[in-house]
Amino acid sequence: MPHLIDEVQLYTDGGCRGNPGPGAIGVIIMDAEQHELFACAECIGQATNNRAEYRALIKGLDLCATYTRGRVICYSDSELLINQMTGTYRLKNEELRALWQRVKDLERVFQEMRYQHVRRTNQFITKADRLLNEAFDRR
Repeated sequence: MPHLIDEVQLYTDGGCRGNPGPGAIGVIIMDAEQHELFACAECIGQATNNRAEYRALIKGLDLCATYTRGRVICYSDSELLINQMTGTYRLKNEELRALWQRVKDLERVFQEMRYQHVRRTNQFITKADRLLNEAFDRR
């Protein structure tokens, strides 16, 4: 197991072709100095855009535990995801509520969690999006 660090930055993106349709996720983990620690993408089967965003976050948090038990700062361009995770938006959809609960369970591994909405133009979100589109193209 690698040496644990104090903080990681998690950039996630999820999407599908059609909504619902075939889904894919992209995940990038950076250290506090924005050096890339890990990046991956995978197809996740049928999904909606919102489900794909949650699945990307779940995969990302699972991977973050390899690097830290300290602070995780999660960045996403999904306003819905960020606002549901911070409690700004209520969860009305039962399927999203189950995914939200999985995220909350994963959060317990870490001392501190932060969620930050960023624009699609953020360089790391752009890269996560590119990775997930490459996963689509490979399938």
